[in-house]
Amino acid sequence: MWTTWWVWIVAGFALGVLEIIIPGYIFLGFAVGAVITGILVGAGVLGSSLPVAILIFALASLAAWYGLRAIFGKHEGQVKIWDKDVND
Repeated sequence: MWTTWWVWIVAGFALGVLEIIIPGYIFLGFAVGAVITGILVGAGVLGSSLPVAILIFALASLAAWYGLRAIFGKHEGQVKIWDKDVND
């Protein structure tokens, strides 16, 4: 089951839907990692080894999380300016 490419792709889309339901950039990195793993399994780059597939999934998810954090995260020195008071 883990060596079937479409299982990884479906899991990636399911995690993407979960990210839409529960926002916070938590599941999006895992979704990207699952889709990348599915593409590599489908292309035949990975063998039928489950530990290698899980390692690729973990590394791709980590890289995607760092990339998303760099794009969407709060940058150093960024200041939030409040125009209105909450109590007004």
